[in-house]
Amino acid sequence: MKVSSAVPVAALPADAPMGVTWAPIAAFCFLWSSAFAAAKIAVRDCPPLTLLTIRFLIAGALMLGVAAASGRWSRPGGRDLAALILLGVLNNAAYLGLSWSGMTTVSSAFTAVLISTNPLLIGVLAGPVLGERLGWRKMFGLCLGLGGVALVLRSRLSGMQEDTHGTLLVTGGLVALVAGTLLYKRLKPAAGLWMATGIQSLAGAAALLPVALLHESMGDARMTASLFWSMAYMIVAVSIGGYYLWFMILSRASATAASALHFLMPPLGLLFGWAVLREPVSWLDLLGIVPIAFGIWLATRRAP
Repeated sequence: MKVSSAVPVAALPADAPMGVTWAPIAAFCFLWSSAFAAAKIAVRDCPPLTLLTIRFLIAGALMLGVAAASGRWSRPGGRDLAALILLGVLNNAAYLGLSWSGMTTVSSAFTAVLISTNPLLIGVLAGPVLGERLGWRKMFGLCLGLGGVALVLRSRLSGMQEDTHGTLLVTGGLVALVAGTLLYKRLKPAAGLWMATGIQSLAGAAALLPVALLHESMGDARMTASLFWSMAYMIVAVSIGGYYLWFMILSRASATAASALHFLMPPLGLLFGWAVLREPVSWLDLLGIVPIAFGIWLATRRAP
C-alpha cells in the first residue's frame, strides 16, 4: 500500500495524538536518539561535514532505488521538487551539519537534550504558522517537558562540562530542525515518502559538499572499523529508517504532537551516551526524566 507524505492535516482531529501505532513511534525514538552516540563515534575519525555528505549521498541513492524497485517512482512537480530541496537543506544539511560540528566539542547526550527542546518552539509557532490549536494540555505538557530538559541543561552547563561554541552550533541546528518541521507541514509536498526522503537526502549532500571541500580535508579521515560500522548504522538505520518514520509520523499527526516525541530524546540520549560512550550521568539528569515523560503524555494525548 502506498504511503503518501501529502496526508492532509484535516484528515486527523486537531488533538489526535498520532495517526500511527506505537510500534513505529517507538522505533523512531530509538533510532533517532541512538544517532547521537553513533555520530559521536564517527566524528572522532572523520570531519563531520565530509561524513554527512557521504552519508546523505549513499542514503539518498538507496532510498530512490527503493522507490524505483517498489514501483513508487514518480517524479514530483516543480513546486514539490523545490519544496523538497529546501526541506533537505534545512532537515539534513543545516540541522545535522551544525549539530554534528558542535558535537566535536560537546557530548552526544548534551546534544540530544538541547535538540529535544524543539517541541516547545514548534508548539508556540504552530498556531500562527499552521493554524494548529494549542490547548492548555499541550501547552502545560510542553512546559513540563521543557522544565525537565532545563534540569539536564543546568546540570551540564553549571558544571562547565560543555563547550560554549559547540553549544551555539547545536542551537543553530535546533533552529533549522524547527523551521524544517514547520515548513514540511506548511508545504505538504505530494511525493511518496521514499521519493521525498531520498530527494531531501541528496539535497542535503549537495548543500554540504562545497562547505566540506572548503573547510575540511579527507586527509583528516581515518579508515577505522568504528567509522565504518557507525557510518553504516547511520545510513541504514537513521537516514533511511529514522527519517522515513519521522516524515510518516509528521504527515499523520499535528506538528505539535509529533514533535513532542523529541522530549524522549534526553533520557534515551543519556542512556546511549552512558552505555556506548561511558559519558557521565548525574542525578539531576535522571530527575529531569519525570516531567519529560509526563509532558509528552499531556502533549500527545487525545482531548476528551
